[in-house]
Amino acid sequence: MYFEIVTKIDEIETIAIGKSIRTILDIEKRYGKGRWRKMKGKAKIQLKNGSVKSAELHWYEANGIGRKNFKIKRFLG
Repeated sequence: MYFEIVTKIDEIETIAIGKSIRTILDIEKRYGKGRWRKMKGKAKIQLKNGSVKSAELHWYEANGIGRKNFKIKRFLG
C-alpha cells in the first residue's frame, strides 16, 4: 500500500455482496471462498510523502479472512 490508515474508519457501508461483486472470482481465487462484501468508508490516511488527508476508501472483507485490497476512491474536503 502507498498509504496508511491513521484513524478509525467511519460511515461504513456495504456496496455489494457475493455474486453482485464484479471481481468476485479474482477475490476468491486470491483469498479463498467466503461471504465477501465490498465496503466503503471514510478515514484519515497518511500518504507516502507524509501528508495526512481525509479520504473515501473501498475494500473487500469476509468473516474469518478480514479486510483486503484497500483503495483510495477519492479525497474529501
